Amino acid sequence: MNEITGPLFVPGAPRLAYEQTGAGETVVFMHGIGGNRSNWREQLTAVGTEFHALAWDARGYGDSDDYSEDLTFPLFAADLLRLLDHLEVAQAHLVGLSMGGRIALDFYEAHPQRVASLVLCDTFPGYDSSVTPEQREAFIRSRQQPLLEGKAPRDIAPLVAPTLLSQNATPASMQRLIDSMTALHKASYLKAIAAMTRYEPVAKLDAIRVPTLVVCGDEDKLTPPAVSEQMAEAIVGAQLCILEQAGHLSNIEQPAAFNAAVLGFLRGLKG
Repeated sequence: MNEITGPLFVPGAPRLAYEQTGAGETVVFMHGIGGNRSNWREQLTAVGTEFHALAWDARGYGDSDDYSEDLTFPLFAADLLRLLDHLEVAQAHLVGLSMGGRIALDFYEAHPQRVASLVLCDTFPGYDSSVTPEQREAFIRSRQQPLLEGKAPRDIAPLVAPTLLSQNATPASMQRLIDSMTALHKASYLKAIAAMTRYEPVAKLDAIRVPTLVVCGDEDKLTPPAVSEQMAEAIVGAQLCILEQAGHLSNIEQPAAFNAAVLGFLRGLKG
């Protein structure tokens, strides 16, 4: 079994942390808004047997640095470019969950030549015109208010975690998500909530021209299966995988099925 090494760091401001394992074509795993690179340990272990697999901490998460400036969503894509350039990776397979999926879509639009394939997990292409600016601000307030009133991430984690998992989630999965949210950097998390919700562009799914796999838990309440079905229909040649007994963190709740779907997809690209 390959050893996972890290944290390693991409220099610059902010410094970015990542861990990696394996060799071959590069597969980058990107966590959601309440996560960090540890969310992908089972995936690195599995995918790293056949590929160079790595997971990052996005800016302001995990072992990556916080930053003083305001956050605009495209900065995440700029950071991903820094990571690939640092590793001298010309083209990578991108696996993104929730916010990580939106980062992958954003990066593809900016740098399509650097993307070998996309795995879009429990995510969505952006808020269309049916979501008003007032609704966006109301969502931001609902997520930020407890923290702005003095609570810490550890205080909200036990309340938010059950809403992101399936009805019959195991205690281990629940604790895993609580631990992940407890580790959030409060100031950076507040910035990420606002930046992602206020980001205007909707991804041009019909313009995607790389192999794409769309994955979703059948009990995902935040980005329901219907959203993933619509995404898969809009992307030319996309494959769709709905995982049973999984919520929004499908890779954590059903790691074996998730890994089988992703590895099967990636192996198929080798011809």
